[in-house]
Amino acid sequence: MRRPRWLKAAMLGLALVLALAACGKKDAGEVAEDLQKVMDELVSYQGKGTMTLHTTKQPQAYSVEIWYQAPHYYRVALTNAGKDVTQIVLKNDDGVFVLTPHLNKSFRFQSTWPEQHGQAYMYQTLADSIIQDKNRQFTTEDDAYVFDVVSNLQNRSIKRQRIWLDKDNYAPIRMQAMDENARVLLEMEFDSFQFNTRFDDDSFDMERNMTGYELQFSPALAELGGRPADDAGGRDDFGILYPTYLPEGATLKDVSEIRSGDDRGVLLRYDGTHPFTLTEIRPKDRAVSAASGTVVDLDLGFAVGVLLEGDGWKTLSWVHDGIEFRLAAAGLPYEEMVKIAQSMEEQVGK
Repeated sequence: MRRPRWLKAAMLGLALVLALAACGKKDAGEVAEDLQKVMDELVSYQGKGTMTLHTTKQPQAYSVEIWYQAPHYYRVALTNAGKDVTQIVLKNDDGVFVLTPHLNKSFRFQSTWPEQHGQAYMYQTLADSIIQDKNRQFTTEDDAYVFDVVSNLQNRSIKRQRIWLDKDNYAPIRMQAMDENARVLLEMEFDSFQFNTRFDDDSFDMERNMTGYELQFSPALAELGGRPADDAGGRDDFGILYPTYLPEGATLKDVSEIRSGDDRGVLLRYDGTHPFTLTEIRPKDRAVSAASGTVVDLDLGFAVGVLLEGDGWKTLSWVHDGIEFRLAAAGLPYEEMVKIAQSMEEQVGK
């Protein structure tokens, strides 16, 4: 039986459509190859979104704005909307800076951040996690490629990442970071992302970012106080901050005032299985140079940390709201140090 000519044409057309559709589908390897090409040709980008941390009792949400310009200029503005406090992490030819414009404070580190220890809101970090994991899991959703990969983030509690990329240009749409039980610890939702952004010549200049960033004024932490410390953590009349998280068996031994030049601070000593000390200093100088070390992703959301290791000791330093924190211990596990640091954020800026 001969088929009508119109039926033959329809079947041929359908076959052609199916063939074209099949050709249009990409597997994980092809997308990873395309992503590598995007990375090789990356000149600049600008992204905005919301990062939510689920590692504290109450989820902490931060507005994030990321600027990048080749070869190594970065500007990340992190704003805690609930506290109306913004910090800027800036990298230029002079080093890595942590800026707190509303306090007129800047702190400088010499480090390789973020090339070696990038963070979840950075495009290079997300792309590398997909490219490097040869056992990547892959699927599609509407207009997005979705990857489930081994985490390359510094936080050791995070085991895997789920990353959504736009099918058209491989821009990031969303990211989830999960622990070994698939519990989401961190989420990053991108509201916008644009490649090949043109920045002003001084966009990554420290002075411009200190003086040109419009923020509502909030009082310096040193002016706050008057609330006695209690077992749950808080400030005393001198503005001392206490961690709300302590490792099992750890107890506060004593608190002493210290001075470093003209700067005033306090030293908290804790006893327990792994004794540790916590130093808090409020520098008077606007620019303070810190010791070089490894900039690590603490998932604090509001600041980066610098980790120094040697002779069996670990020292974790970070800056927030104009205060320099330094946590030092011999046997305290890294994960415990991170939890202590995270609990300090719950006190800063209240």
